[in-house]
Amino acid sequence: MPDVAAYITALESRIVGRPLTRVSVAKPFVLRTASPAPSELEGKRVRELRRIGKRIAIGLEGDHWIVVHLMIAGRLHWVAPGARRTRAALAAIDFPGGTLVLTEAGSKRRASLHIVRGEAALAAVDPGGIDVFECDKETFCDALRAENRTLKRALTDPRVLSGVGNAYSDEILHAARLSPIALTQKLDDEQWGRLFAATQSTLRLWVDRLTADARREFPKHVTAFRDDMAVHGRYGKPCPVCGETVRRIRYADNETNYCPRCQTGGRILMDRALSRLLKGSYPRVAAQRSRSDAT
Repeated sequence: MPDVAAYITALESRIVGRPLTRVSVAKPFVLRTASPAPSELEGKRVRELRRIGKRIAIGLEGDHWIVVHLMIAGRLHWVAPGARRTRAALAAIDFPGGTLVLTEAGSKRRASLHIVRGEAALAAVDPGGIDVFECDKETFCDALRAENRTLKRALTDPRVLSGVGNAYSDEILHAARLSPIALTQKLDDEQWGRLFAATQSTLRLWVDRLTADARREFPKHVTAFRDDMAVHGRYGKPCPVCGETVRRIRYADNETNYCPRCQTGGRILMDRALSRLLKGSYPRVAAQRSRSDAT
């Protein structure tokens, strides 16, 4: 949510009210719809921008929409008219004042572009998760405990919550002092209160911070790893609250970062790959350390 909000803030002053002059698709896989055709959008003015989960929706005249989903490695760039474009461009959307370019690092090709017409077609690309800024605590709790899952999985499921993602879920759980593997149907009311408050405050903090930066310049260094984060991307470094070493659980393309002292009562959660390597020597409890020791 914070990163998408930053892109939208940067785009508002650049494209809202301006006519789209051309949509160029350099890599055919990125365009996931066949109709309407990109050429049908030429000359139509941008009416509005919306966030749909982790997607950016560009609304044009005639109820046409361009929906961009960056996934993990997709990025947007604003290029001045006539400037040289990168060879890594998957697609480009031209406006009189510049060009919006979509790129994606790596080879997995998950980023996507949908062109649709009408609110019903737009709603079809929405995973349906609730917006944490537009719900109360009861609605939030009901959504997460509808299934008995770990907090990490529930927070990052776009069908449950809109636009949280892997990085911010780590930060939320650290702020709430809750284990990423705690089960949603096992939390008490006090823990739910901490989680709801931490979700809203953490996302608001980063939305405000990143959109403020985006008002000054178009986002150039969008990343899931930021120096000011408490635990995400800080494996092996000291927790800023207690000084304990930040640990991780790795799986597929993601990892969960957490502080044993702040979140799991000192217990070190099992990392499947590392525990297999170390076998019996894999630590189960974090060593007792003070913040002064860590520094």
